[in-house]
Amino acid sequence: MKKLSIILPAYNEEGMVNRAFEQVNNILSNNSISFEIIFVNDGSTDDTWLEILEVSKEHRNVKGVNFSRNFGKEAAIRAGLYYASGDCAVVMDCDMQHPPETILEMYDLWVQGYQIVEGVKISRGKENIINKISSKLFYQVLKKITGFKIDRSSDFKLLDRQVIEEYLHLPEKKMFFRAITFWMGFNSIEIEYEVREREIGTSKWSMMSLIKYAFNNITSFSTAPMQIITIIGVVNLILSLVLGIQSLINYIKGYSLEGFTTVILLLLLIGSSLMISLGIIGFYLSKIYEEVKGRPSYIVSNVAAYTKPHEKDKVSKENEEYFSNI
Repeated sequence: MKKLSIILPAYNEEGMVNRAFEQVNNILSNNSISFEIIFVNDGSTDDTWLEILEVSKEHRNVKGVNFSRNFGKEAAIRAGLYYASGDCAVVMDCDMQHPPETILEMYDLWVQGYQIVEGVKISRGKENIINKISSKLFYQVLKKITGFKIDRSSDFKLLDRQVIEEYLHLPEKKMFFRAITFWMGFNSIEIEYEVREREIGTSKWSMMSLIKYAFNNITSFSTAPMQIITIIGVVNLILSLVLGIQSLINYIKGYSLEGFTTVILLLLLIGSSLMISLGIIGFYLSKIYEEVKGRPSYIVSNVAAYTKPHEKDKVSKENEEYFSNI
């Protein structure tokens, strides 16, 4: 029987670990699908890891992966795919805003031969106006520079084993998961879903983290911002020629002192353009520096799996320390 892996990145989701397991477990068990659930604790500061340990101790189809610190959702997804043993894997949020019922439709499409099933949002759910505007702007920019229309895309996807292996072989450390699957190709199909409201807690994304996330993903997926420097240079050249001609005419007419304001404005324009250009170049250099260092995307400190009561003495020392605290 084919096996399905469910990957659930979790950051400060102590109240959702058991709920997520119960919902996914009930749906897949009732439909006789062989599966495993992999929780990836992304350096949570609450009791998320202890909850994962509790669930994994009681259920043989649950694994827990614990990061040494917070490495980010992209790293958690990559780790989950690395530890997945299924013939295909579904990545979804631990807050259950991705409806688990949709997994069945994704699985059926995979059985039909599709290697990537992209979950696309019918709507973005309840968001404040600033987030909606910034998200729309981000995806419009991404569409212009990459050609991929992913404004309704999400991290809610099913990947075939072949796709997973190819994804894990990519040497990049910083990847944009929801866009990289479009770039990879393969036999893909989209499926719509309605974003559910969070059952517990609030979003962990701040405005600053979203802005950083957007910049990192745009620069990791395209060199188009580098071309902005060329455009700025051409615009400055044209303005310089126009203002140069104007200054020459004023000099011939004897009004050269009147160009003082123009000179100041020109210096401000060129100076700001140079700083923006250096900033863009510096950002790309920093990403090259990160890649060249060759550090791993994440570090795993603990891995938890099902253990029978009489086999508890065989559990690793690291997990024993956690079990003693439960």
